[in-house]
Amino acid sequence: MKRLIFAGIVLLSLSACTDKVAFVDNAKLLDAYKEKKDIKAKLDKDVISYQKKRDSISQAFLAEHQAFENEVKNLPTNVARKRYNELIQKKEILEKHLLEQEQNIQAETQRQLDSLINKVKKNIRAYGKKKGYTFILGANDAGSVLYGTENRDITKEVSEYLNQEYEKEGKK
Repeated sequence: MKRLIFAGIVLLSLSACTDKVAFVDNAKLLDAYKEKKDIKAKLDKDVISYQKKRDSISQAFLAEHQAFENEVKNLPTNVARKRYNELIQKKEILEKHLLEQEQNIQAETQRQLDSLINKVKKNIRAYGKKKGYTFILGANDAGSVLYGTENRDITKEVSEYLNQEYEKEGKK
């Protein structure tokens, strides 16, 4: 009799547990997200532009340095020393300028990614509420979800939702 009552309590407990739980593969989700692709394309353009500018400045400075090397033999020592110091100063200024631009690109990249992640989280919460989920877990290489059955993987559905929301924003 006790076993029957215990089994009944267990069955009631299990039937009362109606949490709707699913997970998304974070990497796949972000790879399929159109906004991330757009941000990456823009940032890639910025990096390529910076690299071209850096290469152009480097080549111009190298040419100037080469011209100085050719002239230095015919210059008085004090003039050569002064021009050499000016060249070193110019190199330091150029390097500082290029480093600042590189840091700006890195900061902008981080800012864009942070903003994107926050937006994705917000939209996943909205999706979860809309679809009645109690939990939506994020699967990643760090092991937050070590195993999940395929029917609990909603990466594709969430990805479609995110892309629809992104397209709606573009039409506003």
